[in-house]
Amino acid sequence: MAISLLSLPLRYFLEVARTGSVNQAAQRLHVAASAVSRQLGKLEDSLGVVLFERQARGMALTDAGTRLLAHASAHDAQALELVEQLQDLSAQGTLRVRLACTEGFAAAFMPLVMAGFRQEHPQVQLQLQVAVPQEVSALVLRGEADLALKYSTAPEKGLQVLHSAIAPIYAVMPAQHPLARQRSVTVADVVRYPLLLGAANTTGRQLFDLSCAVQGLRYVPAVESNFSSALLPLLSGQDVVLASYLTAARWVEAGLLAARPFDEAQLQQRRLQVLAAEGRVPSVLVQQFTKALVVAIEEYGKRKVGRRRKAAAAPAPVF
Repeated sequence: MAISLLSLPLRYFLEVARTGSVNQAAQRLHVAASAVSRQLGKLEDSLGVVLFERQARGMALTDAGTRLLAHASAHDAQALELVEQLQDLSAQGTLRVRLACTEGFAAAFMPLVMAGFRQEHPQVQLQLQVAVPQEVSALVLRGEADLALKYSTAPEKGLQVLHSAIAPIYAVMPAQHPLARQRSVTVADVVRYPLLLGAANTTGRQLFDLSCAVQGLRYVPAVESNFSSALLPLLSGQDVVLASYLTAARWVEAGLLAARPFDEAQLQQRRLQVLAAEGRVPSVLVQQFTKALVVAIEEYGKRKVGRRRKAAAAPAPVF
């Protein structure tokens, strides 16, 4: 039986927020729906705010309810982790670090960091979940992951940034591609060639499309996939892929591919971030993994794949 250190009203609030329904929350809590409604009413009265909008299709969080959800989720996850650690201590079990990242990091970078961490901490249990950017953030907010690694273009409510670095988008192409002779490229250069692109909901694709819209440029992808790791092996002839240096590093450093930065400011605005939930105190192991992750990120930041034409226009990129 799961042990919760939250108060009864907060436990009921969390279940309603997660299910969007008083009846479903009551079923999961094994109590009457009237008991859930009564506890929600008491919580709203004590706080002096409305936490839900009662709608025909269910319960929708208000702004106040959204803020309370982030706070309560973080504390619930922290309490759950504390309970599990206490139980692990008594059973001499292993400690764990729960990670979430987008698919591009899961192909090579995150496994390398995890392998190194396991060598230093053989007792640790590592859990990795791979998801789209929005779900990666949601996993941390719900307390289902301790750390997240993803690209971001704007701050996100309920998340604290533990590390942030510029992560520009590169045009990646076969080493003999005509554009490989240039130190940098423009969006207008790239749209003249077959494009192999990630899904429209990825940060790289969004920034590229924004730059095209600003310049009045149009294109039709030759290949489009929600699995970016499949695109680089498909490169041939005069194809171009949009990618970070980290994703293409092993092919670039082997001399098989070339990666060139864009001149456009829009393609320089993406950041690589290590994220955690606000207000949550990480375990010692989570802090140690965060440090290992940041060290690995900074190591990639020392590698150079080409210079922009206006070298002083921006800080050195990470990858």
